[in-house]
Amino acid sequence: MTIQPFAVREDLLAGASTAETSALLARLSATDAAVRRVALIELADLEDTDLVPPVRHALRHDADAAVRAEAARILIAWEDEATVDALCHALLDTADEVREAAAQSLAALKQASSAATLCHWAARPEPHVLAAVLRALRELRASESFAPARGALDHADAHVRLEAVGVLGWLRDARALAPLARLATQDDHADVRRAAAGGLGSAAAEDAVAIEALLTALRDEAWQVREEAATTLGKLRPANARDALIEALDDSYWQVRVRAVRALGRLRDTAAAPNVASLLAHAISNLRKEAALALGELCDPRTIPALQAALDDRDPDVRKAVRIALNQLESAAR
Repeated sequence: MTIQPFAVREDLLAGASTAETSALLARLSATDAAVRRVALIELADLEDTDLVPPVRHALRHDADAAVRAEAARILIAWEDEATVDALCHALLDTADEVREAAAQSLAALKQASSAATLCHWAARPEPHVLAAVLRALRELRASESFAPARGALDHADAHVRLEAVGVLGWLRDARALAPLARLATQDDHADVRRAAAGGLGSAAAEDAVAIEALLTALRDEAWQVREEAATTLGKLRPANARDALIEALDDSYWQVRVRAVRALGRLRDTAAAPNVASLLAHAISNLRKEAALALGELCDPRTIPALQAALDDRDPDVRKAVRIALNQLESAAR
């Protein structure tokens, strides 16, 4: 790749900063890549939108990958259609560092109007391009991103599917629940199953398909999926999740047990209180603390003796949680 000098418009040289601007633009054609890179940084410091075109030009045409990557990072400060398109085009660059810098800048986009350009690039066949575009769309929460994200759920690349799930999770569109339920239980990649389980958090507690998928995910071979399923069940609070969550209190990973006991507290089903209370004697202090807090939510008077016995727990955080729970029980009894 050879440097293609930027064609300087006369209006860029007009005004009080003509000499400075002219010198910087001239340095963009210097033979030394370090000089060109510093010139780009100094151009950005001027914060003049009229100087964005030469930065985009450097992103596309500079011979040095480090300069192109710097241009991609600098363009994060400007968000217009031409810049978003230039950053998307940089995802096709031959250098990894340029593609990564462009992807990072795209992920920082804030304007919903950028979604239209991103959706256009979502039609590209390259998996890394689609993944980066979906990652950028996730934060924008634009309704037009539903179609490309839904289509990407069946992509052969797991990273693409993962990013697509992220978009749909933010959109909270009911049309995505059935395919997310399928991924939560059937995808061959644990990260995708975990994300899909989290994406079901917008379902209704009466959504039989979503709840069944989460109950299945609660028995997944990957503990991260089980943890996410327990968390989401706690958010949705379906009445039929109690027994599965009680069973999860014996999970081989304490992280899953923590989320399960937290979810049981949110269910407010006192039938789970004895099982939760038994965790007040667990060796892991996080579990004892979560058990105490859950008992405060369950408000079952039968657990008062167990909580009182835990008032002298060796962990101050546990003792604090126990006091909170007892105060909740006392308030409920008034």
